[in-house]
Amino acid sequence: MTPSARLSAAIEVLADIEARRRPAPDALKDWGLAHRFAGSKDRAAIASLVYDALRRRASAAHVMGEAGPRAVLLGALALGRGMDVEAIAGLCTGERFAPEPLTAEERRRLAALDLSGAPPAVAGDFPDWLADDLAAAFGDRLVPEMAALAERAPIDIRVNTLKTERMRLLPELAHLGPELTPHAPTGLRFGHGEDGRGPTLQVTPEFLKGLFEIQDEGSQLVAALTGAGPDMQVVDLCAGGGGKTLELAALMDNSGQIYATDADARRLAPIHDRLARAGVRNVQVRTPKGRGDEPLADLAGKIDLVVVDAPCTGIGTWRRNPDTKWRVRPGALDERMKDQDLVLDRAAKLVKKGGRIAYITCSVIPRENDQRVAAFLKGNRDFTAVDPREVLALAPDTLSERDDLVTPAGLGLQLSPLRTRTDGFYCAVLERSR
Repeated sequence: MTPSARLSAAIEVLADIEARRRPAPDALKDWGLAHRFAGSKDRAAIASLVYDALRRRASAAHVMGEAGPRAVLLGALALGRGMDVEAIAGLCTGERFAPEPLTAEERRRLAALDLSGAPPAVAGDFPDWLADDLAAAFGDRLVPEMAALAERAPIDIRVNTLKTERMRLLPELAHLGPELTPHAPTGLRFGHGEDGRGPTLQVTPEFLKGLFEIQDEGSQLVAALTGAGPDMQVVDLCAGGGGKTLELAALMDNSGQIYATDADARRLAPIHDRLARAGVRNVQVRTPKGRGDEPLADLAGKIDLVVVDAPCTGIGTWRRNPDTKWRVRPGALDERMKDQDLVLDRAAKLVKKGGRIAYITCSVIPRENDQRVAAFLKGNRDFTAVDPREVLALAPDTLSERDDLVTPAGLGLQLSPLRTRTDGFYCAVLERSR
């Protein structure tokens, strides 16, 4: 497919997403099934165009003066990819499979790219109903913080220290162009090509041998902030597919015991193969047998550390999942907050005196973060919040004195693309004092 044909295809997919209000991956999959002539590079390039348009949907519609799929994609090419008017016009010729030529008005708007006077939700490309929540998190940094969350994310991996070391793995992956992550001591970072594709890391011999896992640097950092160490008794309460479980095992050097579970037994399915590939030997997977079953009942009051990677809106991952930002609704936020309160109460029953809960979300809004911690502390007088600066001392030297990462309420730490060049992650640590 020509670049122009890919542009037309992306407009078609965006129209399908808009008309049927469906997730982008579903629309892209259906388009690929209906156009089997398109190769893997074509499909990847089209997906990249679609996701870049969704990242910039609000600002692109604003500068173009309309919100249709064509206008949003054209505006995103200018805002997100820095293409000038003539470069975009060269793709829109109206010839075989190419979009129709630019109108005079489209040319004028693409040349001006005027965002002056745009409200924060437009300039920062986020749903306007979240404006108050996000302003509470970021204050006068709201627009630059959210603009950073609209950028394309790199691909990060965590080197599995149970099997190798970062500087030993680095030359083995040199042909893929890795860089050291800015902060995480066991991370490597990979960029994207012009078509938006990164390296296919899951098929490398090194991945298949369990030498690394694909994991955003922010996720790596908050796992380290939990304070997990050798010989501890640890529960990963929302383990899912096991990403943080694997890192906890490495931090504990395969000693002690980790109990991994999840309220949704289906989410645990991938964890067994991942543990085996990584060479992890200190994990028990506790799968619930049915609704209401508590597979950790025998551990009440015995645990040193409960890691709560809480269910949340995922706002902090919008760089990787840009279509979800336009599909999240206030009702979903309310449900996630209820889930967060429930899982914190469940964690409290497991912790022994002097033990800790590490509460983590991939969100950036206080209602899912500091406010949930505050509500928990109000109802659980046996717990106190560990000073975030004490928690931060566990971070690499590049972050360990970054007071700007402490949240306004002073209960936790907030990572974000603008501040730390990671996804948006929150972490607070709570200690049982009696």
